[in-house]
Amino acid sequence: MNSVRFLAATSAATGLIPLFGLALVIAGCGVTHVKDADPLEGVTFSGIRYPSPDAQLGERLYPDEHVIADQLSAVIEVSIRKRYSAGTARRDAHPKAHGCVKAEFSIVDTLPEALSKGMFIPGQTYQAWIRFSNGSADPTRADIKGDARGMAIKVLGVPGKKLLTDEAEATSQDFIMINHPVFFATDPARYLSFIEDANSDHFYRKLLIPFDLGLKGTLIALKTGSSKISNPVQVRYWSMVPYQLGTGDDRRAVKYSARGCSATKDPLPKNPEHDFLRVALRHTLRSGDACMEFLVQPRTSDRMDVEDSRVEWQEAAAPFYKIATIRIPRQAFDTPEQNTFCENLSFTPWHALPEHKPLGVTNRLRKVIYDHISRVRHEMNDAKREEP
Repeated sequence: MNSVRFLAATSAATGLIPLFGLALVIAGCGVTHVKDADPLEGVTFSGIRYPSPDAQLGERLYPDEHVIADQLSAVIEVSIRKRYSAGTARRDAHPKAHGCVKAEFSIVDTLPEALSKGMFIPGQTYQAWIRFSNGSADPTRADIKGDARGMAIKVLGVPGKKLLTDEAEATSQDFIMINHPVFFATDPARYLSFIEDANSDHFYRKLLIPFDLGLKGTLIALKTGSSKISNPVQVRYWSMVPYQLGTGDDRRAVKYSARGCSATKDPLPKNPEHDFLRVALRHTLRSGDACMEFLVQPRTSDRMDVEDSRVEWQEAAAPFYKIATIRIPRQAFDTPEQNTFCENLSFTPWHALPEHKPLGVTNRLRKVIYDHISRVRHEMNDAKREEP
């Protein structure tokens, strides 16, 4: 890797630090500490149960994985306390929202039995909230700059016992997606080295980031972090990591995706405003409804790894199927009240029915990190509110 590409990789990887550990993490003061609905495996220092692997679906634990989850939580906590020593502790990743919008999540009328699991009930329509965002930890970053883009869906009115016991989220089901099909890290030990180097105050440590990620991970980070979009509802998003579909012997691994109903895309503006993606979303929903499709990609071969999030499941071998239509009705979302509500929304892949259990090391680590950082942020914000 030549020196120019090396430094570019370092910059891109550093900007993508939060995508894994804290992507679309806990949002605000309305969230309570959550506990497991059922005992799982391995208690971490955070006091939560570490998820047990599903061998039938190809899950396998890495060495000392639950210990590394705690170490990652501790490193990220130090970063958050330092970054938000003054002011409100915001999301570590995706702090800049383009807006939170009301939506309808309508399951198609006809589905194969293999896909009619959990909340995917043919003909069922749910209300939902959707948060569109930039991935950078810097909320002042201009939208025209390359960045990962996020779409987080909170489906409401979903009955059934969830994987986490949280009264405020008892009837919600979350889906978290980014506008790239794969993630740049998978091995927990190497990811811990990446987080430590990226958060170091010493520049020479940041030069080690491409070695932490390896060539494959670095190239993915570069591509993910260079994304430029013109309108959040005209982008395709992916879950990056797999999820379970169903709970019985016929359960399977799947990935999710969402895309605009139309292939038409607005051109990038020549002289964009600093927050032009919010402006674009506001203009779109002032003019009429927006439409997106929600897709599911069932795994068709055990060779499609559920642990290595750097590997894309090729659509030629494993096609996506439309599960639902997302209608975002015409609305005025950009108000002080709704923006505050947006900041206080919480998203985690573990707000889920057992039929949609998160799979793979990325999701297992998320479970520990999200819970730990949620408590840290509440502690920080509560303490600041009590200050004279």
